[in-house]
Amino acid sequence: MPEHYYERLSFLDGSFLALESPTTHMHVAGAAIFEAGPLSKPDGGIDIDKIHSFIESKLHYVPRYRQHLARVPIERNPVWVDDEHFDLDYHVRHLSLPKPGSEEQLRAMMGRLLSQQLNRAKPLWELWVVEGIAADRFALVFKIHHCMIDGISGVDLMAVLLNFVPTDEIEDIKPFEPRPAPGAAELVVGESLRRARRAFRAARGIPHLAEEAQAIGSEIQRRAKAVSYSLTSGWLTPASRTPINEKIGPNRRFEWLKLPLTDVKEIKDLIGGTVNDVVLTTVAGAVRKFFIEERGFPVDDLEFRVMAPVSVRSKDQRGRLGNQVAMWLVQLPIDEPDPLRRYAIVRDHTQHLKDTNQALGASTIVQLSSGTPATLLGMAARRATRIRPFNMTVTNVPGPQFPMYMLGSKLLVQYPAVPLWAGHGVGIALFSYNGELAWGISADWDVVPDVSAFTNNVTAAFVELHENARRAAGVDQPPRKAKKTGAKKSKSKA
Repeated sequence: MPEHYYERLSFLDGSFLALESPTTHMHVAGAAIFEAGPLSKPDGGIDIDKIHSFIESKLHYVPRYRQHLARVPIERNPVWVDDEHFDLDYHVRHLSLPKPGSEEQLRAMMGRLLSQQLNRAKPLWELWVVEGIAADRFALVFKIHHCMIDGISGVDLMAVLLNFVPTDEIEDIKPFEPRPAPGAAELVVGESLRRARRAFRAARGIPHLAEEAQAIGSEIQRRAKAVSYSLTSGWLTPASRTPINEKIGPNRRFEWLKLPLTDVKEIKDLIGGTVNDVVLTTVAGAVRKFFIEERGFPVDDLEFRVMAPVSVRSKDQRGRLGNQVAMWLVQLPIDEPDPLRRYAIVRDHTQHLKDTNQALGASTIVQLSSGTPATLLGMAARRATRIRPFNMTVTNVPGPQFPMYMLGSKLLVQYPAVPLWAGHGVGIALFSYNGELAWGISADWDVVPDVSAFTNNVTAAFVELHENARRAAGVDQPPRKAKKTGAKKSKSKA
């Protein structure tokens, strides 16, 4: 008889479960648009059966996708167990736009899918194959709970479905043999034994502490200093309330745009800094324009902060499921009218975050909290949402800078979507791929009904920054225009 199997969630993964509410959906998502190519059928549709078989042949590489949540009795901590009733047809679904489907229709569909929570009784992911898109294209719209995966590891996991070259080959489908899930008694006993083994290992290591004391003391000092900087960066105080920081509902809107990665890199090459500095300064400019021009909201003396996830995943952890991220808290100078001055402030601030090891500080806080019972974790999560120490999430994930294929179909672009935290009307996720930087902008349906106007302001802020950087560097040739998204300027106000 095989042994019972389960796997504990980390503290960070468990926190994403605790943060979820009927209006706060904690799933990450994305829309990957492909050329139909050889997956196109004579009737104009897409070969769904082939895609289904291809996905099934790859699932053994990502075992978490066939696991669901269970709870340890009494302490209620979540664990992963194999799903003995796993049915791929539940997770892989088929949708079609009325031909010829537009990107505007695809964005509207994406918003509706983002508005629906994942079923916690099932493995926490869903994927829709969307056909009927104009210009002989189709999309994969995927949704995965944040407790399963972070954005950085997701880039490695793209290799499960994507390849460097087009191919028609599908691996033999390996049968799924779920390992027996423990019952309530086994979970209680297993967790008791785990804690006993941890205490024994700690006690056994005591004789060696003296020889390691100096190194340990130095590391503790370093981490304590990093934690101190992190805690004083604004995590314990609320950010300013703004028109995009109202009570949100369950429904979402979704917009996107693309920028040439060469133009983004040109800015940082001309005036210093990083690609992430360019992104954050562009966001600052867009928020400023949106508040002033669309909301008539004064921007002077605002404490406007964004939470920017930073990967702390080591090289030997690449490709593993689970979250290995820490959180930067970045104050954006949206009161500064000059784009180059905004950029300098952002660049200096992100450099300070690096110099003071604030990613290490944030990850240390998570590690110190790792033994928190689920009940206390839920209470802490609810309190954190009431404080609201930041106004928006901005996450930037680097991807491959060469073409990728699913079977024989070329990936054209992938627009990511980030969850909206409580009190957050807008969230921004970026993914760079094959020379382009794709922006996915999620918004609450009621708080930011004019998200298309916000998206247009992102483009305008980037063009302004690009032109000023070139002018400051003495470059006479005008920059190329950013690619339009099809988003129309909205006149609606919240």
